[in-house]
Amino acid sequence: MHQHARIERWARGTGRLHRLHPAAKIVFVLVTLIAISSLRQHAVAACGSYLALILLLAAATGLPLAGLLKAAATVLPFAFSFALITWFAGQGERAMLLVTRSYVSAAAALLLVGTTPMPALIGGLETLRAPKFLLLVMQFLYRYLVVLFEEAGAIRDAGASRGGSLRSLQLRQAGAAAGVLFARAYQRANAIHQAMVARGFEGTIRSLSPPVFRWQDGLFMTLFCGVSVALRVAFQ
Repeated sequence: MHQHARIERWARGTGRLHRLHPAAKIVFVLVTLIAISSLRQHAVAACGSYLALILLLAAATGLPLAGLLKAAATVLPFAFSFALITWFAGQGERAMLLVTRSYVSAAAALLLVGTTPMPALIGGLETLRAPKFLLLVMQFLYRYLVVLFEEAGAIRDAGASRGGSLRSLQLRQAGAAAGVLFARAYQRANAIHQAMVARGFEGTIRSLSPPVFRWQDGLFMTLFCGVSVALRVAFQ
């Protein structure tokens, strides 16, 4: 929850990347992710170049570089688990490639979500003609995850005020706490949905002030997509 709140604070900033159209940033990050995922040779040097590009953009818009690097490291336990299997299969270079690509890809994704609030990100995907059903699922998943986090925090605070601790819970008690959490989250989510329907919700969440795609957005998208492709060609 703390990590989520921190990234939300980043996304509410006013840096250069924050002011760009979400669609331009989405296209740049998508091109960068495709370029990173297609790396085969000179992987370490190539990933280092992409990471330097991401950190340069993060610094230019005011994101904390140490926080970005630390947040990107959350994918490493998953990457290491698959890399170990690859390593024991006798493919050491491929294992290292898996870890480095995962880390740099996570940093690129964090650059996007750290400079774009979720409603604006979904609006950018809508501009790019993403399926409306998928966008609706993303909107509700994001909002209900926040509800779940809030209810979990309320249960944790209630337990702490009574001298308890989540670390000391036994298996049966932990299961009961999880059941209460999901019951409370379901009730609150249902109340939110009924309130939305009462206010005329028809399956689309409209934006009151959708951003306009300007020439600066097109320049950024063209320039940095070109840089990503040029790096990929250079390390081919």
